[in-house]
Amino acid sequence: MRSLIARPEARPKCVDAHVHLTKWWPNISTTGYRPELDYSLHGLLSEMDSTGIDRALVLQMYLAPEEEGLAEGQRLYDDSGGRLLPVATIDPTQGEESFASSLLRLEQEERLYGIKLYPGYRPFYPHDRRLDPVYELAHRRSLPVLFHQGDTLEGRGLLKFARPLEVDEVAGRFRDVPFVLCHLGNPWIDEAAELVYKNPNVHADMSGLLASPSSPYFQRSWELALQRVEEVVVSTGLPSRFLFGSDWPLESLEAAVGLTRRLDLSDTDRAALLGSNAERLFRLAR
Repeated sequence: MRSLIARPEARPKCVDAHVHLTKWWPNISTTGYRPELDYSLHGLLSEMDSTGIDRALVLQMYLAPEEEGLAEGQRLYDDSGGRLLPVATIDPTQGEESFASSLLRLEQEERLYGIKLYPGYRPFYPHDRRLDPVYELAHRRSLPVLFHQGDTLEGRGLLKFARPLEVDEVAGRFRDVPFVLCHLGNPWIDEAAELVYKNPNVHADMSGLLASPSSPYFQRSWELALQRVEEVVVSTGLPSRFLFGSDWPLESLEAAVGLTRRLDLSDTDRAALLGSNAERLFRLAR
């Protein structure tokens, strides 16, 4: 097992704030960035090693039974030597009794680095008052709350629940809770940037912005994503509140981290996006 968890030393350490590794991931042969992707602990750690990524936040899927998803996250943490950090989820639409039980499990989970919510995949808004106990728990535990924002992987998702603007109200009501807009709110990237600019407790990750490598326009999509990320960081003037993220297995780590390393920013700000911002936000002790 030691060879799997050896940490690369040739490059500055990076933290990927958005990966998925779970038995509940849908249709990996068609949704992975390549059909023959090694979608396993070994495969992910190997890609992390080859691209200089030290640690990654593993976001539990909305399809996973919450108790089993929590257990899966803890196993990945142990089996990776602490390199894969568990982020749980909870669904406010599951009914009061089930929701209360899920909330209690989160309260009692000692190794937890964040809570991911899936508006759009599930029919609720981020400002749904049923979620207030989740935000209160996040405040008590100093846990970031991550929102799926923008497009959904499956056509049954409802985009009206997943626009960045819907986070503005809750960011104002819970000023002491750090929030993360996943995927830069794509395609509402300007809207997400405005929320980061307006609300000092709102951050955004850069995950899932690239087309499939099989697309005839992959290189152009990569260049467009590079331009979009540069624009929001420069226009907000807040490089401390943006996070590198890949959305692996949807994107290769090589393409995602390569994009971040090519941003036309200072060396200090690129390093912040690649690692130190996430280290601070998720309270990752060295």
